[in-house]
Amino acid sequence: MMGCVPAAAWAQAANSKPAATQTAKPRSTAISRTATDPALLKPATLKAQAPAEYDVKFVTTKGDFVVHVTRAWAPNGADRFYNLVKHHFYDGNSFFRVVPNFVVQFGLTGNPAVNKAWTDAKIKADPVKQSNKAGYLTYAMAPGDTNSRTTQVFISFGDNSFLDKDGFAPFGQVTSGMEVVESLYSGYADAPTSHQGEITNEGKAYLDKNFPKLDSIKTATIVAPAGAAATPAHKPASSGAAKPQ
Repeated sequence: MMGCVPAAAWAQAANSKPAATQTAKPRSTAISRTATDPALLKPATLKAQAPAEYDVKFVTTKGDFVVHVTRAWAPNGADRFYNLVKHHFYDGNSFFRVVPNFVVQFGLTGNPAVNKAWTDAKIKADPVKQSNKAGYLTYAMAPGDTNSRTTQVFISFGDNSFLDKDGFAPFGQVTSGMEVVESLYSGYADAPTSHQGEITNEGKAYLDKNFPKLDSIKTATIVAPAGAAATPAHKPASSGAAKPQ
């Protein structure tokens, strides 16, 4: 998770402001409250295969949204996400990077022991079968390293198809509550990502002190029965960003 990209590279990337044609890549940063499930300290044991399709409900400080995951889109990513959600990894995470017209990113716990456990728990690359369109969920990774995905994910606000060629493989789509995603506090934009050391050592406490307006996830839970047929695909409700096609 941490240390996969030199600090100087992060600082340089944080200085750019993504726009509609931005080239900045989603990147890694630690956040979130202390995780309590002991299984999260043993990533090697969390290897369950995900159902072909499943839904995850996010209850946040701004409201609820649902992500529909399709395993065939990116099997390695879908399996990792399934295991993380099943063990409540994302409960308490802050949406630490919210850049209008680009992405909202989250996905690391504030517990240093859990951070260390997942540092080298990387998953192999998935071929890109879907484009990074509005409402699509994709793993963040180190620039140029498609095998560096661990736990962080981002949701695209608009058409980020320029990321496809770099190996960012979507594995899910927001099917309801996209207006909630779009309403998450974005005043800090990329600022929290320039404080990786402090966030790594102090976790969410650091974010609460220095970036108190960040919205967060209360719970993320699997709400569709394992193996159940998915609801027909929906376009995410949105008042501004482009819809997935």
